[in-house]
Amino acid sequence: MALACILFPAELGAQESILNAYRQNFIRASLEAKAEILLDAATDDQAGRFIGSLYDYALNFVLRNADLLGNDPQMVYLAIIAARGAGLTEYHTIIDTLWDVFQKYRNSAVRTEIIQSLAVLGKGNVRVIMYLNQYLEEQNRLRYTQWDMDYPAISACIAALAGLGDGSSFSAVFGAMAAAYSPDITQEAAAALETLPGDFRQFLLDLVLYGPPADKLAAFSAAADNPRFSTIEQGQLAETALEQGLDYQAATIDEYNILASLRHAAAFELARLQWIQASPLVIRHFYRVQNDYFRAYAAKERYLEAIDCLGAMGTSEAAIQAALQLGLINAYVEQTGVYDAAITLALIHVTGTIGDKSASDPLLSMEYLPYSDEIKAAAREALDRLRW
Repeated sequence: MALACILFPAELGAQESILNAYRQNFIRASLEAKAEILLDAATDDQAGRFIGSLYDYALNFVLRNADLLGNDPQMVYLAIIAARGAGLTEYHTIIDTLWDVFQKYRNSAVRTEIIQSLAVLGKGNVRVIMYLNQYLEEQNRLRYTQWDMDYPAISACIAALAGLGDGSSFSAVFGAMAAAYSPDITQEAAAALETLPGDFRQFLLDLVLYGPPADKLAAFSAAADNPRFSTIEQGQLAETALEQGLDYQAATIDEYNILASLRHAAAFELARLQWIQASPLVIRHFYRVQNDYFRAYAAKERYLEAIDCLGAMGTSEAAIQAALQLGLINAYVEQTGVYDAAITLALIHVTGTIGDKSASDPLLSMEYLPYSDEIKAAAREALDRLRW
């Protein structure tokens, strides 16, 4: 027998609705018993007729008493039970009440339950999507000024927006991915972005073009080697990213380092795709990295990657640049006998890979200079691959 029937005799119950009976019981019960009344009401055979309104009533009680009892464990438990139950109903009127409680409470468990319920009740509801977008965007901004972030609620919000599936959530979810809350949340946000409808490629392209350096890098990272995009789309995005990495004027050292990372990532992708349309940009990138390397701003591995990217372009212009560098190395070796074997071999490999005859003179000269047998053998092999 339901609790309402115990507290209200049949003659009185006939004059009151079941909902009012449960409300009366809720009012009279202790704080500890209030949650049990909700759990009991959910098992009532006629719960479908009133339970949504009862959850709304309970959540309003939570709101009214939040300032006085907000941190009380029994109040928190009551809020969780009511919020969780709301998601099992089709009582959409409760949405605003849920959001009011969400804004009032800082308890992670309460907030997570509310978000999960909103994810169910908010299908097709522009207001709910707006609420969740705004919350996530606010957390993304706060990420850089405070450390005590509510990770469970943020994770739940990302999952909710993915389930609600509205294109307006691109910015908020992308911001969560770029904010790097944790590896798990970054992965969740990246997966959520893949599910949102709309022109994802254009969204990322706009960020690469017009966003600040951190957003440029994060957007390109989401696009690189993404099976959602065709080879042509990937190449165009990588080319745009490299151009931005070269042309954007960094205002700080951090921005300079971020743009350097963007250039390296874009060049790596262009090399993978052998996107020869970007050859002029790749040559510019090569000289930028070379300058950074000589000034000890870039590791040798980065310089070797830039050399390899020249080879991946396969153009005469790229071959000419490699040949010029070999000519400079030859001149230095002739004077000092000093050279870097790894860099020299990488440049020789580029000339042989492209096979442009412009590299013939520096390769021939290497036979008569004090290089190692390995270097001379590589130069002869590259010579044999030149096209005349």
